[in-house]
Amino acid sequence: MASTFEHSSPAVCPACSVTPAAEALAEAPKDARLMLSLPGIHCAGCISTVEKALAQVPGVHEARVNLTLKRALVDAGPEVTAEDLVKVVESAGYEAHELDPGVLASTAADRSAKDLLMRLAVAGFAMMNVMLLSIAVWSGAEGVTRDMMHWISAAIVLPAIVFTGKPFYVNAWSALRHGRLNMDVPITLAIWLAVGTSLYETIHSGAHAYFDAAIALTFFLLAGRYLDYRTRASARSAAQELAAMEVPRALRLAETGTPETVGVGDLAVGDRVLVRPGGRVPVDGTVLEGTSEIDRALMTGESLPAFAGPGTAVSAGEVNLTGPLTVEVTAAGEDTALHRIADLVAIAESGRNNYTSLADQAAKLYAPGVHILSALAAIGWYLYTFDLRISLNIAAAVLIITCPCALGLAVPAVTTAASGRLFRKGMLIKDGTAMERLAEADTVVFDKTGTLTMGAPHPVGLDDLPVDAQGVALSLATVSGHPLAEALAGALRDMGRQPTPLTDLREVPGYGVEGKWNGRPVRLGRASWMGAEAPALTATFLQIGDEPPQAIPFTDSMRPGAAAAVAGLKANGLRVILVSGDTRGAVERFAAEIGIDEVMAEALPDQKAARVAELAEQGARVLMVGDGLNDTAALSAAHVSISPASALDAARVASDMVLLGKDLAPIADAFETSVKARARIRENFTIATVYNIIAVPFAIAGLATPLVAALAMSSSSITVSLNALRLR
Repeated sequence: MASTFEHSSPAVCPACSVTPAAEALAEAPKDARLMLSLPGIHCAGCISTVEKALAQVPGVHEARVNLTLKRALVDAGPEVTAEDLVKVVESAGYEAHELDPGVLASTAADRSAKDLLMRLAVAGFAMMNVMLLSIAVWSGAEGVTRDMMHWISAAIVLPAIVFTGKPFYVNAWSALRHGRLNMDVPITLAIWLAVGTSLYETIHSGAHAYFDAAIALTFFLLAGRYLDYRTRASARSAAQELAAMEVPRALRLAETGTPETVGVGDLAVGDRVLVRPGGRVPVDGTVLEGTSEIDRALMTGESLPAFAGPGTAVSAGEVNLTGPLTVEVTAAGEDTALHRIADLVAIAESGRNNYTSLADQAAKLYAPGVHILSALAAIGWYLYTFDLRISLNIAAAVLIITCPCALGLAVPAVTTAASGRLFRKGMLIKDGTAMERLAEADTVVFDKTGTLTMGAPHPVGLDDLPVDAQGVALSLATVSGHPLAEALAGALRDMGRQPTPLTDLREVPGYGVEGKWNGRPVRLGRASWMGAEAPALTATFLQIGDEPPQAIPFTDSMRPGAAAAVAGLKANGLRVILVSGDTRGAVERFAAEIGIDEVMAEALPDQKAARVAELAEQGARVLMVGDGLNDTAALSAAHVSISPASALDAARVASDMVLLGKDLAPIADAFETSVKARARIRENFTIATVYNIIAVPFAIAGLATPLVAALAMSSSSITVSLNALRLR
C-alpha cells in the first residue's frame, strides 16, 4: 500500500502508465501460457533467480527466461494469475509487467542471421578447397590433369554456388519481376557468367576456368551482407510491445455490485469496472467512487503519482496505487489513449523506415551502369572478333571487376567498426542506418525525468527539522510504499535516525498516513489534506499536533554525464531542446542548471511527438533522447533516437541506439563517431569508384581475365575494410 504525497506534475492525463508495481487483474485461462516483461534482468544470475522464484509458485509447471528479449514465459494451471507471478518476481527484486502472448506471437526469433552465417561458412569452405585445386593449374598442370582439377572444382562450386548465393538470387529475381534493378542483379549475373564461362572452358578443355573467382566473389559478398545484417533493426516492434501492455481483462460490476471477469473487448461505454489497488486501469474512464493515487509515469514521464477521486479522468494502462476505484467506461479497446499511442508509434516507425541509406543511393546509379558497360563490352568484342568465347570472357571480367563487392562492404564494414567502438564506450547500435542518420542530426530533444535525471526523488533540508520531528516522519514514511515516502525513510535512516513509536497508524487513500504521538495527531502527506498551500517544488508535508505543516521538498539528481553530453552536443553545433511532462518552473530551473536554453513543459505524449514533427517540418534533423512510454511516439518520429538502458521496454525497442550504462557522456561521442563514420563511408565509395575507373578499362581492353578481375575485386574489398578499421 502507498500513501499520498504532493507532486508538482499536472493532474490531468489522458493516457497510460505502467510501473514495477503489481499488474494484471484477471485469472489465467486453463493451461495458460503467461508472459512477463523483465526489463531489469541482465545476466545468467538474474535468469536463475527469476526462474527459481517462479518455479516455487504453486501451480506453475515450467518457467523459462529469455535474456535477449528480457521476457519470462510461464506455463501454469488455471489457478495462477499474472498478478501472482508479478508479485513473486518483484519480491525477488526484479521489475515485472504482464504481456499479452497473443499480441507478441509474431515476434519469434529471426533466423536470417544464422542462415547468412551458415551460407558464408559453406562458401568459405568451398573457396578454400577450390583455391587448393587451382594451385596445381597455376603451377602449370596441363592436359588430363588440368581438366580433372577443373571438373573437381566444378563439382565443388556448382552445388555451393546454388546454395550460398540464394539471398542474391531471390532479391535479384524480386527486383526484375517488378521491373527494376538493384545491386543483386549484377551480382547474380557476375556469379553465373563466371560459372558458365568456366563450364564452357572445362567442357572444351580450355586452359582457364574461373570457379575460384565465382566462389570467392560469393564469399566476399556474403561477408558484406552478414556484416550489414548484424547492424540492422531490432527484431521486435515497439508498436507490438505497446499493444501487449494493454490489459486484456477487466472486473465489470454488475447491477448488484458483484464483480465479474470479462474481456476488455466485451466492455461498452457506460459500464462500471472495479480497479483494485496495484492493478492497471483497463479502460479510459471517469472515477465514480473511491480515492487513490494513480501512477502516470509512462504518460507524463514523472515518477510521482497524482491524486484520483470522483470525477478524475483515468486512462488505460495507468496503475492504481492505494485505494479501490470504481470507474465508468468512456472508451475501451482500440479507442483508448494507450492504443492511440501504439498507433502513433507504428505510423512513425513506418515513416522512418523509408530512409534511404548512402549504399542504396549508390546502387540506384551503379546497377544500370554495370549492365550497360558489360553488354557494350560483349557486343563490341564480338563484332571485332566474331568469337563468342572471347566476348563472354570479357563480359564476365567486366561484370566481376565492376561487381559492387566493395560498395557492399563500404557501409557495413564502417558501421561494424564504429559500432564496436561505441559499444566499448557504452552505446549499443540497433539499426544499420542509425549512425548515418545521427551524423545528419542538427537538433537534439531531451526528455528530463529518467533521462537527464535519475528519476529518483531525494529529500532536501532534513537538517532543518527537529530531531523528534525526524523520528516521527520516519515512522510515518515507513508505513507507506509511496516513492517520496520510501526516499524520505531511506534518507532519514542514512542520517542515523530511529523511528519514533506511534499509535493508531493508518493510511488515508489518496492523501497520506496519519497516527498519534504522545496523544497528539501526526500526519505525513498531501498539502491540501493539512490545509497548506502546495509549493511549486515537489514536496510532502509533515504536521505534528496543531503546529503549522512543514514542507519537506524533494529534488531529483542529475544523471552522470548529462551536463557533459549537453555541452558536447552544443560544442558540435547542435541545437538542444528540453521537452518534459514536469511543471514549467521545475523544467526551467533544471534547464538553467544543465545549460539548455529552449524548453517545453507539461508536455503529453502526442505533444512531444507533435513537437518533433514540427521541427522536422522546419527542416531540422531531430535526435530524440527519452526513456518512457510518453516518449515512445517521439522516439519513433525522430530522425534518430537514443534511450538509456533503464528505459521502458517499448522505448528501448523504438530507439535506434541504447545507452548501456547510466552515463550520458557517450551521446556526444556517438555523434562525433557517426560524423567520422559517414566520412569513412564516403571515402570507401571514393575508393570503389577510383578502383573501377582504373580497373574497368583493363577489363574492357581484354587485359584482365575473370580470375584477375576477381583478384582485383578482392583487393578493393580488402582496402575498403582496412579503411573502415581506422575508426577503431
